[in-house]
Amino acid sequence: MARILAFDYGTKRIGIAVTDPLQIIATGLDTVHPKDAIEYIKKYLVTEQVEAFVIGDPKQMDGSDSDSKQHAKGFSTSLKKAFPTIPQHWVDERFTSKMAHQAIMQSGLKKSDRQNKERVDTIAATIILQYFMETNRL
Repeated sequence: MARILAFDYGTKRIGIAVTDPLQIIATGLDTVHPKDAIEYIKKYLVTEQVEAFVIGDPKQMDGSDSDSKQHAKGFSTSLKKAFPTIPQHWVDERFTSKMAHQAIMQSGLKKSDRQNKERVDTIAATIILQYFMETNRL
C-alpha cells in the first residue's frame, strides 16, 4: 500500500502528516512554508509512494466556509496541477488546532516547546489525517 499525506494549510505554514505504508498510523511529518510545499512534496514522492492527499477544510462554527478556504482551494489547485493523478479528499478541520494545543499541553513538554507554532500545525495535520483514516475504514 501507499501512504496518504495530509495538510493543515495556513498562509504562514503548512503542517504535513503522513500514514505508514499500511495506513494504520498517522504521524506528523513536517511544517513547510506554503511557497515551498509543492517542491517539498515532489522530493518526498521521489522516495515514497503516495496514493492520496487529505486537505483540512477550513469551516466556520456554523459549517460555512471560513475566509481561509480560498487559500486552501488555491493550494488544492496547485496540488492538482503538480500531481494530477493523486486524488484529494477534504476533511473538516474545525477544532483541530484546539485539539492540537490540548495534546501538546497534555504531553508534558516544556513551555517553550508547547508554544512552537510549527508543532501545533504538524499535530493538527496529524489529527486531520487520523480523522480521515477513521472515517474511511471499511
